[in-house]
Amino acid sequence: MDEHHTHTPDTFAARHQNLHQHTNTKDVLNRLSRAIGHLESVKRMVENGRDCSDVLIQLAAVRAALGATSRIILKDHLEHCIVHAVESNDQQVIAELENAIDKLIQ
Repeated sequence: MDEHHTHTPDTFAARHQNLHQHTNTKDVLNRLSRAIGHLESVKRMVENGRDCSDVLIQLAAVRAALGATSRIILKDHLEHCIVHAVESNDQQVIAELENAIDKLIQ
């Protein structure tokens, strides 16, 4: 992996905090907390030997919750970071978005 696609949380945050404030942080954190709670529930279901169909249904719910959270973050990124990147002709940020989308939809 090349160096501009590997970021520690500190370097990633430092680069992006200068571009904008995340407008949906509270909503994203609430959604992530709910998804974590659902995932912990799935873990307990497996530990307790619950029916596989029930576990799969709950995993689908977790995946849907994460997908909805991803859409919020992507929308925020497009409306702020990418607009700024296009205005300043920052090809690296656009390439990073392409890479992130590739990973997201795998």
